[in-house]
Amino acid sequence: MLNLIRGHRSFFLGIALAGLALRLCFFIYFPEVTDDSRVYADLATNWLLHGVYGQTQGSPPETKVVPVDTRLPGYPAFLAAVFWLFGPGNLKAVLLKQILVDLVTCLIVADLARRAVSERAAKIAFVLAALCPFLANYTAAELTETLSIFFTALALDCAVAALHRMQAADAQIRAEVRTQPRIFDPASLNLWAATGAAIAACILLRPDGGLLLAAVGIYLVALTGKHLFAKNNARKKNVANVLVAGVIVAAVALAPLVPWTIRNSRTLHRFQPLAPRYANDADELIPRGFIRWVKTWMIDYVSVEEIYWSIPDGKIDPQKLPSRAIDNSNVAEKEATLAVIADFNESQDLTPDLDARFGRIASERIRAHPVRYYLVLPLLRIADMWLRPRTEILPPDVRWWEFNDDPELSAMAVGFGLLGLAYVAAALWALLRRPSAIRWVGLFVSFLLVRSAFLGTMENPEPRYTLECYPVVIVLASALLARCSRNHSASDSMSQ
Repeated sequence: MLNLIRGHRSFFLGIALAGLALRLCFFIYFPEVTDDSRVYADLATNWLLHGVYGQTQGSPPETKVVPVDTRLPGYPAFLAAVFWLFGPGNLKAVLLKQILVDLVTCLIVADLARRAVSERAAKIAFVLAALCPFLANYTAAELTETLSIFFTALALDCAVAALHRMQAADAQIRAEVRTQPRIFDPASLNLWAATGAAIAACILLRPDGGLLLAAVGIYLVALTGKHLFAKNNARKKNVANVLVAGVIVAAVALAPLVPWTIRNSRTLHRFQPLAPRYANDADELIPRGFIRWVKTWMIDYVSVEEIYWSIPDGKIDPQKLPSRAIDNSNVAEKEATLAVIADFNESQDLTPDLDARFGRIASERIRAHPVRYYLVLPLLRIADMWLRPRTEILPPDVRWWEFNDDPELSAMAVGFGLLGLAYVAAALWALLRRPSAIRWVGLFVSFLLVRSAFLGTMENPEPRYTLECYPVVIVLASALLARCSRNHSASDSMSQ
């Protein structure tokens, strides 16, 4: 990659500056601090100043720091490092560091495209990554996305580099007709260890980072099968190398969870190797009945904001429920649903009894329409997360299609939506048109499918959850654009 940059200094410098300017625009005009941001900042500050990984509880002067396991320590560790250098609570410094991290991510994505496709694709991938507003947008938010994307791209790049060395070894085996399997060389071991370390960072940032480990594991299992069923006996004996790769990646990726699990066991007296599914404290009520009811109709981010996040501090507006939330032909269900919503709105307290009533309604709906619940709705949630305009932390109204907001903001939503469709369509077309032109495409497809399938099981379809897939999307799109530009150049040469 360094040779490519040296050979095209002006190109990479110009695009990098354009990418920096884009990110600074979001930093200046659209910085975002959410409730999650405040939780992360509080954890980092207490960790740095008091040596306790916990949250502040109570009001001054009787505040105290209580140890928690509601968030994994990866992002608070990053914040604590920035706070140590630039002062506690310096969020501007955090966002500026995220901008630098994201620009490095662009180079890693370009290197991934170079290894998987070509140098031409690497240059295109750098442009697509540096000028991608979806990636740039989240550098101005104190959330885990920027770091998660960075380590995802790094893990995939290291894995592809390791696979390249394995492929070269296989070619040499076939050329020399070896009868003994080739022993892993130190460089391959280091690359697989680096892959595991990057995945470990993903997991420490968010529990769903483990999906990348699953995707790499699935691909290595498929590669093992390919070797086992190969006609070349030497390649069959080389299966051990693939198995060693899997063991190294898994061991390194999961190792950092050991001290975290021990800490939780000793400090909080419970076994928690990751973080609670709903980021809840041990004594906090989880409205499982309500969540299950939501999953019987939820497919879009609009309902996440208007309904799902109303619990437990707000009211549920029945007028904002989509028609699929209530079966009007089932009078008993309609009455029960409206009644439990009315009772909740009156008390604004989701008691165990109210939660159980939501759960009973959900059970009846699932029993009546199992295919819709287990197949149709998850697919629709996946589609919404992939295709929705990515303006959830920008000013445009969540109901962007009603065009009742500021015209400029509506135009922004439409523009973001079309641009997102272009990225995804280019990646899909590259897969459908000529997947064999993309080396190790199975690894990329495995990651896209594993992550998308998991996201379909979630009750809150937030578009940001698919951003970790964008390094792969950009690589695939660059393969298509590189092929098109090459064909165009060839046709121009022939016409001359």
